[in-house]
Amino acid sequence: MNKTTFEIPKMDCPSEENLIRVKLKDIDSILNLDFDLSNRKLTVIHSDHLERIEKALDELNLGSHRIGIETAEKFEFSQESGQRKLLWIVLGINFFFFLLEMITGLISNSMGLVADSLDMLADAFVYGISLLAVGAAISSQKRVAKLAGYFQLILAILGFSEVLRRFFGIESLPDFSLMMGISFLALIGNATSLYLLQKSKSKAAHMQASMIFTSNDVIINIGVIVAGGLVYWLQSGLPDLIIGSVVFVLVIQGAFRILKLAK
Repeated sequence: MNKTTFEIPKMDCPSEENLIRVKLKDIDSILNLDFDLSNRKLTVIHSDHLERIEKALDELNLGSHRIGIETAEKFEFSQESGQRKLLWIVLGINFFFFLLEMITGLISNSMGLVADSLDMLADAFVYGISLLAVGAAISSQKRVAKLAGYFQLILAILGFSEVLRRFFGIESLPDFSLMMGISFLALIGNATSLYLLQKSKSKAAHMQASMIFTSNDVIINIGVIVAGGLVYWLQSGLPDLIIGSVVFVLVIQGAFRILKLAK
């Protein structure tokens, strides 16, 4: 059995990890993949087919190169079942707050809440695709990634168009109290997710990326709360439109990352 380590300079988000998982999925000699996102490294435990693994990684054009190889009768490697369970929990939290923020965003006339709900949905898509990549056929993975990416992109563009319409039109002020209250609940949900992810102490790329995404969500939640306060203080809907625009841009960027998986 061999333990081969690769340095992959362009592996810096879940999209690259999923691309690698999909690319190496059909190589039966691979027993485990261990991703180190912070150091841009991939460790492959395999019984054979090193040249095939190297060729597959080269075809992704991520700058991969082998930096070490070990041989032994048996290697210890972590199981992913606990990580799967944790990702399902985080996915559930994100999807719940997507529904809650979308509904209350429409009721309160807040584009900040609507945009944050789509950001929650974007994260749920990423977690779902990461989970799907473990067991589904490659064709199914790509089909789901493409549908998720286009769906997210369309929603984000429609949302951004609504921001522009409201900016140039006359709209009633958002309900700042509902806006701030729901964002505070979402902040608690994201903080809980971040605590669970950090508690796992996992160095796997998708887990570390999940921590980064959730940390960003916490910042966005605080931004929506501040925007709600500014709406009340200034008696203007402009702060809500600004935070909504910023989040919609982030959602569009996430959609393009997901679509990259479908290529």
